[in-house]
Amino acid sequence: MSENNLCTVGSQSLKLKKEVYINGSASIVGKKEGEGPLGLLFDMVGEDDMFGCETWEEAESSLQKDAVYMALGKAGKKPEDMRYIFAGDLLGQSIATSFGIMNYNIPLLGVYGACSTCGESLTLGAMAVSGGFAENVICVTSSHFASAEKEFRFPLGYGNQRPLSASWTVTGSGAFVLGAQKEKECKAKITGMTVGKIVDFGLKDSLNMGACMAPAAASTIASHFVDYNSQPEEYDKIITGDLGSVGQKLLIDLMRDKGYDISDRHLDCGMEIFDAGTQDTHAGGSGCGCSAVTLSAYILKQLSEHNWKKVLFVPTGALLSKTSFNEGQTVPGIAHGVVLESV
Repeated sequence: MSENNLCTVGSQSLKLKKEVYINGSASIVGKKEGEGPLGLLFDMVGEDDMFGCETWEEAESSLQKDAVYMALGKAGKKPEDMRYIFAGDLLGQSIATSFGIMNYNIPLLGVYGACSTCGESLTLGAMAVSGGFAENVICVTSSHFASAEKEFRFPLGYGNQRPLSASWTVTGSGAFVLGAQKEKECKAKITGMTVGKIVDFGLKDSLNMGACMAPAAASTIASHFVDYNSQPEEYDKIITGDLGSVGQKLLIDLMRDKGYDISDRHLDCGMEIFDAGTQDTHAGGSGCGCSAVTLSAYILKQLSEHNWKKVLFVPTGALLSKTSFNEGQTVPGIAHGVVLESV
């Protein structure tokens, strides 16, 4: 594939012969996220989780709209400069995306990878840019605690008790402007990807997302090492999306079974965004917005300041719906890996 700057590697990975630059990003979160350890790093923190809207779903749409606006502004770009927008969310038919970004009038490629959507959109966006199909694209995703609880579990008014294995869906949206040329505000570059496979260990507990997603994360990370002929030591950090404290332990054990020890460099966005000691979020954070806002506010900051030189960013997702859950189906997982390097 030398003619189009993409090179397939191994069974499920790509190396980009033409690097793709993250020339701008933005993160918007809710009040609870703003009170966490990363609170000062986010671009905007809402005073309340309605964000001036009448419904939770409308509030999530406003998150995407504002995140795109801010990311474009930081990159010095306009909507008409974007060839495509890769976007998705957790709600049925991705309505947070549809109603949030339609007025930008950018050609849309809607994606769904559950909480791995940030990794999937960055993968597709980087392929489009590196392959010469676009000069600039924008990727965005979001989640909202209240809209996700209504979509997948129980109405908030029900007041059900959450087990300690449960995670707290992040209210937030992250947007990223990808370009073929390095711009002044460039934060990092994308040099490769490993596309995940659906992995199902037969778990059915929708309140233990970490356990459901950890096998998929282990599969993708191990496949990346095999495809790239690399070892964990080649990365400053290996960062999963929202496994939380339960999923992290399982991931480290699964990776050791595969012959890799990532315990000294693993980081999970769901564990970083909330303070386990002071915030009642149990296992940690989750949702599409979890990895997206952590990437924009924290991970890219570390790369741009050269505290880290190379990371493997692996957002994780649980592929269930309220229909599949109510019909007694299992909760399969998926994870997509993106190689990010400082510039």
